[in-house]
Amino acid sequence: MNQINWTEEVNKRKEQLIKDTQEFLRIKSVLDEENATPEAPLGKGVQEALQYMLKKGENDGYTVKDVEHLAGHIEMGKGEDILGILCHVDVVPEGDGWSSDPYGAEIRDGKIFARGVLDDKGPTMAAYYAMNIVKELGLPLSKRVRMIIGTDEESEWRCVDTYFKHEEMPTLGFAPDADFPIIFAEKGIWDFYMNQAPNLEAGSADITVKQFESGRRFNMVPDYATAVLEVKEAPAAIKTEFEAFLAKNELKGAAKEEGNTIVLELEGVSAHGMEPKNGVNAGLYLSLFLNELPLSKHANDYFTFVVNYLFNDSRGKSFGIAYNDEETGDVTLNVGLMRYSKEEGGQVGINLRYPVSYGHGVASDKLQKVLKENHFALSTLSHSKPHHVKSDSFLVQTLSKVYEGQTGEKAELIAIGGGTYARSLEAGVAFGPLFPGREDIAHQKDEYMYIEDLLKATALYAEAIYELAK
Repeated sequence: MNQINWTEEVNKRKEQLIKDTQEFLRIKSVLDEENATPEAPLGKGVQEALQYMLKKGENDGYTVKDVEHLAGHIEMGKGEDILGILCHVDVVPEGDGWSSDPYGAEIRDGKIFARGVLDDKGPTMAAYYAMNIVKELGLPLSKRVRMIIGTDEESEWRCVDTYFKHEEMPTLGFAPDADFPIIFAEKGIWDFYMNQAPNLEAGSADITVKQFESGRRFNMVPDYATAVLEVKEAPAAIKTEFEAFLAKNELKGAAKEEGNTIVLELEGVSAHGMEPKNGVNAGLYLSLFLNELPLSKHANDYFTFVVNYLFNDSRGKSFGIAYNDEETGDVTLNVGLMRYSKEEGGQVGINLRYPVSYGHGVASDKLQKVLKENHFALSTLSHSKPHHVKSDSFLVQTLSKVYEGQTGEKAELIAIGGGTYARSLEAGVAFGPLFPGREDIAHQKDEYMYIEDLLKATALYAEAIYELAK
C-alpha cells in the first residue's frame, strides 16, 4: 500500500470540517436537569448535541445506537475486538466576560472561539472526521471502531455508567479530551464528607455562629465564604478585627452589622481542585478568623478541627496521608465545600486525589482514625480508582509512534491529577487535543482552539485509528 499522507487527507476535507465544528459548537449543550424530560434526561441542549452526532453518523453510513438518551455510539468495521474513541458533547456553563458570543463559534486570528471547542466538541468532530478518512480510503481493519459519545462528563458520568451497563467494553481506546502527547496515568479521585453531629444541648456563648458556608463543588477551590454571627456585645469590635485580618492576609471581604448580628464575607481565588495551591480557599481563611473568636464549644470544635487539619495543608500531612510517587505525584486534598450551623452540625466536603501506587484503603483507615478522635464521621460520595496503562503496551507504543512520526517530537508520557473518560476503559489513555506549549483555556472565558491544531489533531487521530485497528 502507498504511504498515506494523513495531513493531505485532512486538508481535502478542511472547509467542511470547520463548518461542521462551528455548527456543532452553536448547540448550547449545558446540563439542564430542571427542564429534563424522559427524551432529554439532562436537558434539551445536551440531547440536541447527542442527536446531532448520531444523525451525522447515520447519514454517513455508520451503525449508530442511542443508549437511553444518555449516551450513544457510531461504529464501523467488523471484528471481535473494539477500538473505542471516547468523547463527550456536554460543556460547562459559559460564565461571564466573553468578548464574543460563547456559542457563536466565531473565527478570529486563526482560532475558533466557543464554549466546548477544546473540551470536548472540537476534538469530537476531529475524531469523527478521522474515522471518515479511514472509512473513505477503504483501509482494511481487523477491529470494529466505535466512537462512544457521553453527555454527562462534566458532572456525574451517568452517561458512561449507563452505557457500559448495556454495551460491551472496548478492548482498547483513547479519549481525545486532554493533552498531547499521551496521558497514560490518572490519579484516584475520592469525594467524601467529614460530618460533625448537630449540637442538641442548650447553652450560650458570647458569639453564636448562626450559619457558615463556602463552596459549591468538590473539585473547585471556593472563592467565596460567608458567616452569620449573633454577638452578645460589641459587634463593632469584631468588624474591626475582621478588617485587620483581611488587611494582614491581603484578602478582600466585608463585615456588615445589623443590630446584634454581623455578616462576614470573604473572597478567595477559584482554581481546579486537582491543585489547590493554585487558588486561595475562602472557606479556610474565614475558618481561621472564626477560630480566634469566643465561640460555643461545638462551633469551636468544628473550626479548630478545620484549621488544625486542613488550613494550608493540601497534601494531607496533618492526617498522616501525605504520599508521593514518581509517576503521578502527590496526594492532594481540596476542601471544596464547608457548612456549619448548630442545628445541622458541621460538614466539610473533600476532593482527594491520590497516586497510582497508593492504596485508597490506607488513606481511608488513617482518615477514619483521626476523624473518630475529633468526633467526625466520614461518608463517601464517589470514588474512582487510579488508572494506569503500561508504557510498553501496544496502545501506548502505537500512539507514541504515530505522534512522533507526524510531529517530529518525542512522545513524552504524562500523568495527571484530573480524570478523563479514558479511565472508564481497562486499556485507555487520553490523547490530545492540546499540544505542548498551548495555553489550556478549557472552562475559561474566551475558550478557543487554533484551526491549525484542529487539523493536526484530525490527522493524528486518523493514523492512530488505522494503526490501532488494522
